[in-house]
Amino acid sequence: MTHRSGFVSILGRPNAGKSTLLNALVGQKVSIVADKPQTTRTAIQGVMTTDEAQVVFVDTPGIHKSDSTINKRMMESVRASLEERDMLIYVVDSSEPFGEEDQRAMSMLRAGGPPVILVLNKIDAVKAKHDLLPLMDAYSKQFDFVETLPMSALKETGLEDLRTAVVSRMPEGPEYFPADHVTDQPARFLAAELIREKILIATRQEVPHATTVIIDKWEETPNIVRIYATIFVERDGQKAIVIGAKGAMLKKVGTLAREEMESLFGIKIYLDLHVKVESAWREKSAFLNALDWRTMAGKDED
Repeated sequence: MTHRSGFVSILGRPNAGKSTLLNALVGQKVSIVADKPQTTRTAIQGVMTTDEAQVVFVDTPGIHKSDSTINKRMMESVRASLEERDMLIYVVDSSEPFGEEDQRAMSMLRAGGPPVILVLNKIDAVKAKHDLLPLMDAYSKQFDFVETLPMSALKETGLEDLRTAVVSRMPEGPEYFPADHVTDQPARFLAAELIREKILIATRQEVPHATTVIIDKWEETPNIVRIYATIFVERDGQKAIVIGAKGAMLKKVGTLAREEMESLFGIKIYLDLHVKVESAWREKSAFLNALDWRTMAGKDED
């Protein structure tokens, strides 16, 4: 039997549903999801393994204007994801009309590069399916997609069609990872991201983009994992919002994050959260280096 394998990057503008799609393709959560633009800040890898194929999907930050140090790094991550890929998936929010921002974002797709599948996501939010036709036409005039697939990553409608379309275009190749490998992100990074996700969901003010999380200490035993983390914001007012009245918001965030970690990691979690102010951290290269999952600060203790 021919075995296929390859690398596929998932691209699109902010809030198109790329992370939801990655999680659906892989079959479990490897990338955080929130209804906020620029939720994903770095390339997240998810691996789909079947008897016939292994596909390494890479979720990327939403394509946007680089107006800060962190945004520039995010766009560097997007550009890197275009290199040495067997295929690209370009995801759009089908409930939104095609506009100038979409046209600018699509300029990153190069003729002569890897084949690109256009995914019209969020069709569950489109009342009349014939409304998709003008959108399909608008995108097809911008780029020669090998296939266009309407789907809902949230509802997993059309998911198998996308899996089939991707696998059929992968070259013959080996398994690059063991069958049970689903992501290159260490548990420490995923824990930090889950905490940040709960802040994104729980706070509706300006706070989300000004928030990041570092795991300070990770103590692992056979029965429990103790995680000590610091939530960083840029101003005292944001710190007050994250903590909440009598600590209510911080407690809510901690409870939601702990419960999902326990479900995901399959072990009891003790989570200790603190909030600190680090002014203008999004512009500080040294601080941003500490946030990278490859060099995340902290130490393991047995």
